[in-house]
Amino acid sequence: MLAGELKDPRLAGLATVTEVRVTPDLKQARVYVSVMGTEAEQASTLKGLSAAAGFVRHELSERLRLRRAPEVHFVLDRSSEYGERIDELIRRTQNSR
Repeated sequence: MLAGELKDPRLAGLATVTEVRVTPDLKQARVYVSVMGTEAEQASTLKGLSAAAGFVRHELSERLRLRRAPEVHFVLDRSSEYGERIDELIRRTQNSR
């Protein structure tokens, strides 16, 4: 859905779903999204995804044949940035020896 069905211009950046966590009662789903780009592009993409949450929920209920689809919340995943920072710090300590 993110790649071609959502027509929001704010979603022009490269967005990747990295993880989805659903509550045990299946009422809410937290979708973690990694977005390549500047902070402004990331914020814009997240706003576009949040605006499309209703459409995504509707499509999920139809495609998965669910009576009730979970409420979808999009969250920016910064784990790759955190990992890159840790790698950089490790490289610095190894080079200073």
